[in-house]
Amino acid sequence: MGGKILLANIDIPGIRGFDVYRANGGYNSVTKALREMSQSQVNAEVTRSGLRGRGGAGFPTGLKWSFLDRKSDKPRYLVCNADESEPGTFKDRYLMHHLPHLLIEGLIISSYALGVNTCYIYIRGEFKYLVGVLEKAIKEAHQHGFLGDRILGTDFSLNIWVHPGAGAYICGEETALLESLEGKRGNPRIKPPFPAFKGLYGCPTVVNNVETLAAIGPIINMGGEAYSKVGRGKSTGTKLISACGSINNPGVYEIEMGLPVEDFIYNPEYCGGIARDRYLKAVIPGGSSVPILPAELILNTAKGERRLLTYESLADGDFETGTMLGSGGFIVFDEDACIVRNTWNLTRFYHHESCGQCSPCREGTGWMEKVLYRLEHGEGKKSDIDLLVRIAKNIEGHTICPLGEAAAWPVASAIRHFREEFEEHVLHPAEVIEKERRL
Repeated sequence: MGGKILLANIDIPGIRGFDVYRANGGYNSVTKALREMSQSQVNAEVTRSGLRGRGGAGFPTGLKWSFLDRKSDKPRYLVCNADESEPGTFKDRYLMHHLPHLLIEGLIISSYALGVNTCYIYIRGEFKYLVGVLEKAIKEAHQHGFLGDRILGTDFSLNIWVHPGAGAYICGEETALLESLEGKRGNPRIKPPFPAFKGLYGCPTVVNNVETLAAIGPIINMGGEAYSKVGRGKSTGTKLISACGSINNPGVYEIEMGLPVEDFIYNPEYCGGIARDRYLKAVIPGGSSVPILPAELILNTAKGERRLLTYESLADGDFETGTMLGSGGFIVFDEDACIVRNTWNLTRFYHHESCGQCSPCREGTGWMEKVLYRLEHGEGKKSDIDLLVRIAKNIEGHTICPLGEAAAWPVASAIRHFREEFEEHVLHPAEVIEKERRL
């Protein structure tokens, strides 16, 4: 597999500061874009790269940019979604902490390509220490002529502002983020209209994830075609993976798209195998909102092929046998992990984080939490298992934003693949409780 692109310089001492970052090639892409390329040429390179959104949806970035209403006489905005709050995902905070100028560089080029003069970084409120890191990097960029009026002597001007949220998971959804940025309650908007036409303050807006924007500088430096040759198929480039759970080496890893899941789990360069020499039981590969897969299906597709860390390979098969790459929150469970307990824990999170705007999500997440509590605490009935499946189906597809699916899929997939474990909680509750107590 290929080398690093985003994290290539992360081990250089002082790389967080402007001087060291600049000495190691930082902001060269800004100079290239603003002095040698037109806006349309930058857009073309991003499209040619095949870069897909790294926040979870995997939507082609160049295509998303092309939707922006460029005929409007209103100002345009670029908003960086730094509200990283998906359980199991922590790669964006890692990127901002160690390489803040990489993000700033990507924001400058993206704003130039989109014709944006004001850009916001909406950051999760719990990342308070990162606000200072980003604002220091922005100040340094201003001092060296990469932000402000007439950047590098061109006609392009840009200001970047950091806006901390108040710690709501729902604000990771782009329209809820925009509502919060406007000073309102962070409830998702009904679409259409889409942000590309009516976004922040009713103006054309593009919202992109931290990792997505950080990749723009390297794409301009190496060229879109060269970037597209890294990875596999329509999953081009590299991806940051947040690995946690029952593994020997938890952390953030940059992998070339197409790395086999088995290699990622067991290679000492990455996860280093299952902790305490246990067996692999299951994996949630893309953050807590994507379907869980048991060991045999996360290592191999239903066709018997090796499962790869790409958008296509993880989704291979039907909804019964596939999952999603999502935000890259790779959560590993060993043989001793209780799927029921972990599913209950996730459901508690989604119930707490539901904005309450849609009744299927507001009520359904609460019902699922209550039923899973019963099962986990030895008070469940066998009929509760099918009840959970019905509740999940009644939530899925019936809400304004994807939080409904995020809450329903973990429950439905856990029961689909580990029904016997749920039944064990009903048939032998005392034994299950005693086993979990010992663990």
